[in-house]
Amino acid sequence: MTDTPQFRIRLVFGPDEMIGPGKAELLERIDRTGSIAAAGREMGMSYKRAWQLVEVMNAMFRAPLVDRTRGGARGGGANVTATGHAVLAAYRGIEFEAARAGERHVAEIKALMRDPGGGR
Repeated sequence: MTDTPQFRIRLVFGPDEMIGPGKAELLERIDRTGSIAAAGREMGMSYKRAWQLVEVMNAMFRAPLVDRTRGGARGGGANVTATGHAVLAAYRGIEFEAARAGERHVAEIKALMRDPGGGR
């Protein structure tokens, strides 16, 4: 059992339109690495899956969250756009505020849990 429970919030806007911890992490890794492929590898997913998630996110918003450049002599790359940074900041803000608002309730739940050693 971890000392600090983690909130895993998924915002569902429609059947195929959602953003959650996985997509947020993918955006952060693309921003850091400059590459969809590298971000996907770090997360243990295929380039195809990472690219599909980027396509879904880009289609959800008025402006793309990730811009990409095709490979060539200098190689390709990807960058998180201003809209992508805004979406990511808002999502992380929701996580932070939910965790803060739920602290008392989390403490109540933890007080009712078994000890990690299996005792009561």
